[in-house]
Parts: sequence; C-alpha cells; structure tokens
Amino acid sequence: MLKRFLLLLLIASLMISAVACGSNTNAPVDGEKDKEVEEVVEALEGAVIVDGSGTVYPLMAHIAEEYMTSVQPKVSVQVGRAGSSAGIKKFIPGELDFADASRPLKTEEKEQLQEKGLKLGEEVLEFKLALDGLTMVINKENTWATEMTKEEIINMYISGAIKADDKVLWSDIRPEWPKEEIKFFGPNENHGTYEFFWEVILGKKDLVKTVNLQQEYSTLVDLVSKDKNAIAFFGFGYYTTNTDKLTAVKIDFGNGPVAPTLETIGETLPYAGFTRPVFTYLNAVYAKEKPQVLDYAKYVVSPEGAARLAGANGFAPLPAAQYAEYAKQLDALK
Repeated sequence: MLKRFLLLLLIASLMISAVACGSNTNAPVDGEKDKEVEEVVEALEGAVIVDGSGTVYPLMAHIAEEYMTSVQPKVSVQVGRAGSSAGIKKFIPGELDFADASRPLKTEEKEQLQEKGLKLGEEVLEFKLALDGLTMVINKENTWATEMTKEEIINMYISGAIKADDKVLWSDIRPEWPKEEIKFFGPNENHGTYEFFWEVILGKKDLVKTVNLQQEYSTLVDLVSKDKNAIAFFGFGYYTTNTDKLTAVKIDFGNGPVAPTLETIGETLPYAGFTRPVFTYLNAVYAKEKPQVLDYAKYVVSPEGAARLAGANGFAPLPAAQYAEYAKQLDALK
C-alpha cells in the first residue's frame, strides 16, 4: 500500500510539472515580445462611379471585376461607356469619381473644371492607363484592301479629297480594285476615338459626307461584318474580340505594311503612326473623402491593375515606372 501511495504521488507530481511547463510554451524568452504582426485588410464599402470612353471600357470593367472579386467585395465599382466626351461632361460637375477617355482633356474642358475649383494636376489627376492602336477594319470577304498606306486611309476619309460628292469607289483608291462604292463607318462625336481620328489623323478636316457614325461599337462590328464594301475604325481591343468577323488592315507608314498587334503598337514601335494613349481622370477631392475611391485608384495603377490586364483587353501596357509614379501621387493624398 505504501509503495502504491508513493507511486501515485510521483505520477501526480509529474503531471503537475508537465502542465506548468506547457503553460509557459508561448511565454516570452528573456523578456522578448512576439514580433509577428498580423496584417489586417480594412474592409471597405460604398460605390465607385466610372464612365466615359467606350474604348477604355473593356479594360476598366475588367479591372473593376478583379477588384470586387479579390480585394473589396463590398465595394461596388460601376463602369459606364457613354463615350469620352459624354463622360467628361458628367465628370466636370462632379457626377463621377473617374472619367475614362481615349484622348486627353481639351483646353475648354480644363477651363470648365477650373471654374468648378478642380485644377488638373491638383484636384484632378490624369493617369495614362495603356496604349491603344487605332485599327481599320474591313469585311472578311474583302480580299483586296488588306494592306493600305496611311495616306490612302486619310484621303479616302476626307471629304472631297477624292470625289466632290464623296461617293468614293474602291477603284478610286487603286485602279485594280473593284468599281464598288466604299461604305464608310466609324464611332460618333461622343467618342475620343472619333476625335483622335478627326484631329490627329485627318488634321481636323471634314469626314466624307457618306460616313455612317454610330454610338455603339458593337453596331459598327455588325455593320462591317455584313457588307463586303465596308470599312471602319476603332480601338484595337474591339478588333481582338471580333477577329472571326472582321479583318484588320495592315497599314504602311513608309516602311512596309504593319499589322496592329501588341508587339507593334507603341509610341516608338512600327505601328506608332496610329498609336495613342488612353486615360482615366480621377477626382482627387472625392478620393480624399471616400476611402473606397482612393483604394480603387491605387488598385488601377498597381501591378495587379492596368499593367497586368492591359494585354488581355487589346492594349499595350506602359512601363512599370510610369504606374509606380502614379502610385506615389495617390499615396500623397491625405
């Protein structure tokens, strides 16, 4: 009995010692504190309102989708595509957090913003998102005009340059081409793509009187795909999603025909003649007032935003240093 009692006493002592040692497993050693800091991502709520360029729309919509899915699921990023000019008209009186544009702000638009107390570079921040290649598209059955010079494109679209009545035939461009009237199409004046084509490519000369201008790019795709004599212009991104319906014209800028591709589109690359930057404009006042707006802006210019998703939407991304500079501007907002 005495031996059993001593054995039980020993077992009890060992158990008490084990518990005591176990309770000190996570205790600081020599007074050091645990240096691990758990990263906490602040959950944001609210809306971010974006509108503007139809050309930029696929890219911005893709960025918004990724952001809402993987970063802030309680933030609603609403992306519209009214057109560059229409979006900027909403942005000036403060209806939007962001205005997308496929061309830079005009002088009069900057002046209108200043009248509202919004100065470009201070209350309004301009971010280039990526580079786009203006693309001339034709019907799949058009086997003759797959390659054209820049000058031919310009002359055929300028009113009176080839014929006074603007009823231009393909044979008026090159004699060996069909004697059939060209059907001209393009986006309407709401779009920055129209303004880029008219101002930069055509030198502000009137378009042919027979041109059919449309608000929706999907309508342009449909019209050209149904008419073998049709030709239209819009951003490269819309062509990449409709290669089964359309053919992109290779443009000769002086050194041989060049097809628009992510490898040729760039300000110093072979397709430079039809390359342009696309933009988004941020109301920095709203970014300071609304955490979700600032957070989304940071995501747009982050390596996970435009830099990663540009190519998937038919745009050539900018250098990483450019996006990093935009990130610094946003970090400075308080």
